[in-house]
Amino acid sequence: MKLHVNGQEHEVDGDRMLIHALRDVIGTLSVKVGCDDSTCGTCVVHANGRLVKACNRPAKQFEGQKITTVEGLTDREKEVYVHAFGETGAVQCGFCTPGMVMAAKVLLDKNPDPTLADVKKAVRTDICRCTGYRQVFDAILQSAQMLREDLPVVEDERRWRLSDRAHRPDVADKVLGTGRFADDVRLPGMVHAKALRSPSPRGLLRGLDTAAALAHPHCLAVLTSDDVPENKIGHITSDWDVLIPVGSHTRYIGDALALVASDDPDLLDEIIALIDVDYVELPPVTSPQEALRPDAPLIHSGGNILDIEHTKRGNPDRALRESAYTVTHKFATPWQDHAFMEPECAVATPDGDGIRMYTSSQSVYDEQHEISRMLQLPVEKVRSSATYVGGGFGGKEDMSVQHHAALMAWHLQRPVKVRFTRTESLNYHVKRHPMHMEFTVGCDAHGKLTAVKCVILSDTGAYASLGGPVLQRACTHAGGPYAIDNFEVLGMAMYTNNTPSGAFRGFGVVQSQFAMETCVNELAEKVGLDAWEMRYLNVVRPGDCLPNGQIADESTGIAEVLEDLKGDFYADPKAGLAIAHKNTGIGMGLTDTGRCILSVQDGRVHIRTSASCMGQGVGQVTMHVLSETVDLRPDQIVFELPDTARTPDSGTSTGSRQTLFTGEATRLAAVQLRDALIAVDGDLSRLEGQEWLGEFSPETDVVDSTKPNPYSHVAYGYGAQLITLNDKGEVNKVVAVYDVGTVMNEQSAVGQIEGGVMMGLGYGLTEEFVITGGIPQTRYGKLGLIRADKMPQVEVRFVKGPGTLPYAYGAKGMGEICLIPTAPAAAWAYYQRDGKRRYSLPLRGTAYKPEVPDTFGAPQPTYGAPVSTAAGAPTEAC
Repeated sequence: MKLHVNGQEHEVDGDRMLIHALRDVIGTLSVKVGCDDSTCGTCVVHANGRLVKACNRPAKQFEGQKITTVEGLTDREKEVYVHAFGETGAVQCGFCTPGMVMAAKVLLDKNPDPTLADVKKAVRTDICRCTGYRQVFDAILQSAQMLREDLPVVEDERRWRLSDRAHRPDVADKVLGTGRFADDVRLPGMVHAKALRSPSPRGLLRGLDTAAALAHPHCLAVLTSDDVPENKIGHITSDWDVLIPVGSHTRYIGDALALVASDDPDLLDEIIALIDVDYVELPPVTSPQEALRPDAPLIHSGGNILDIEHTKRGNPDRALRESAYTVTHKFATPWQDHAFMEPECAVATPDGDGIRMYTSSQSVYDEQHEISRMLQLPVEKVRSSATYVGGGFGGKEDMSVQHHAALMAWHLQRPVKVRFTRTESLNYHVKRHPMHMEFTVGCDAHGKLTAVKCVILSDTGAYASLGGPVLQRACTHAGGPYAIDNFEVLGMAMYTNNTPSGAFRGFGVVQSQFAMETCVNELAEKVGLDAWEMRYLNVVRPGDCLPNGQIADESTGIAEVLEDLKGDFYADPKAGLAIAHKNTGIGMGLTDTGRCILSVQDGRVHIRTSASCMGQGVGQVTMHVLSETVDLRPDQIVFELPDTARTPDSGTSTGSRQTLFTGEATRLAAVQLRDALIAVDGDLSRLEGQEWLGEFSPETDVVDSTKPNPYSHVAYGYGAQLITLNDKGEVNKVVAVYDVGTVMNEQSAVGQIEGGVMMGLGYGLTEEFVITGGIPQTRYGKLGLIRADKMPQVEVRFVKGPGTLPYAYGAKGMGEICLIPTAPAAAWAYYQRDGKRRYSLPLRGTAYKPEVPDTFGAPQPTYGAPVSTAAGAPTEAC
């Protein structure tokens, strides 16, 4: 059939979905594949003036219609949307942005002077996981004004200073859809691969018969564990099988048994179904409590305990006995899915006698390390190049599809793409760690906190991932940003047959500080103080000791945060208040290095660092740092995407570390460039071909240091949130005040906080990821993600402590702390409203979730007898 797209006719298969015709035949790659159930809005296009989803209707339904994608906008529309979205800070990861632009076009074509309510309604079908929506609203309203009044686009090419408003370097790529994400990579001769997954969370794989699959005319290969040079990989602990060997047990529903390749991606499932699986299904271990039972089966040969953390300062038992008031409560926090807009995807291709990767991960060097280990190649034989990353939040630190793409490309010696559907992403990739906690907190008669004693039990799922470090952060931050001399925490991370848990924004702290903040509020009631007074009395100030023993430095500004928020608190006595702190950098005695190379090429300065940008704007940070140090305009600067062949290893984008670590490395390199420029009288052309390396690697103390005041982390950020409810019991407004040191590009910083608040509201109130018997039950559309028309007002303010960190011009990380206070603040707001105490998440008995019995951690159904069946076929035992 003929399809009319962007003013041209194209011949396509009318039975295929419109999105495949647009992407795979016509090549309009601004249209994105984000979900499997017509929920996310990344695929929307303009069809005869209507906004339509391209993912759920065949192309033949659009015969005779005029379809417009972002590629087909007029030059005037393109320049306006790029300018407005850049000016307002409305772009972060950028995966949803073309869909937002198309929703805006449909609105503005019909209504050139919309209200805010009109804009919210227009984009309510488009989900954004990064921004919190407000900046998107501002961008559309600004676009409307520019188009309506024919206002010119004025380019600002002034030198950027640290806190100046400035457009991201990637804004045009992301608004216009020209930036390349992993699924946009097309290579000549590229084929597709997919894994056969385990029939159940736990079982014995007795055999695989691949003969029928190999006989399929479109099957290029079927690989098993016998074809993997090194079958065990893992981000920190190498306990994750690339492919489960025959004779071994599966550990979760996402375990890969075999890997299939085909020249037609639509036939992969058909080929996989031809593999005969001889498999004995076994009862799964579905909770950390069950994993601790003496008769529990061993999920790994080393046992079911991944990690134990124990920290003790002072004498908490005696301090609690002598306390005037104590509270003791049990808490439970659930799984949460990252729900990044871009599902996982990777392309691998032979590169001489090595492999080249194109992926959207959080560290190209982590990827290089694990793939070289798997293929038993020297690391330099694996080149990893980053595409744009459509959101991460910690969920793209582990191998998900990259290793399978590399393995098949190595065997076939041709390019291979592996891509998760959204359902596969939900079922197989890591989640936020569920935690069961018991906290006892005491204070004296005046409200001064005396001691904290707590136990944390974490479900790390089938594989280690980041389970150890997440548990460690949950434990070391469990006392909150308070000056407490007596502190003890025992934490255990347990293997289960659930979907693995891994890194997630907040990294264990969001769980433990929910418990701590709830206890602090209850103690305040006992003493007779309000929530603000209790906190202001107890927070750390420069020179005080944090609960983990580290002395708060001069940049510590949590008292200033509370002072800024005082007026808001007393203006609404029923508001919920919570505070938080979060480390910057990995710390704990581990090597943690930021690196940046500055090189002069073709008259411009190239910033080269492997620091991955998932939307948080690390490229913009480095440009601000460079321009602050050296008198350069933005048009004289190029920020390169990470590439192990070009950019030095700057560590994983995790732990809120890149702004400080890579920012300081950039500053150190920039100082060298500045001195070199002075030596040549400021003539950049005379430095052509030269480069300068900056490295920043501060020393910290190990977690079990015997020092009375260990230096655990190079910095901490601090913040507070105040949540008010409306008459319906919905969140009306969130006031978020943060000490993140020096703010680089305020609209980007505000966008980070607003997006974090939205994610925190989801975690505390609306989102739910259900796993029953080790099997995920939740589809994307049922996650409870907050949409544009449901997002409350968020007011963001920044303060600073009395001093300034000596690194990166005083900037501290903010990527994680932005969501940590949200859930406990919401819990206290609801207590103020109805008098009900809530100790588990998501909060129940609210306008968002009905009151139901708490089933978190309840016994799960058992599984049946051994089965032998083709993969995917239903069985009585299931």
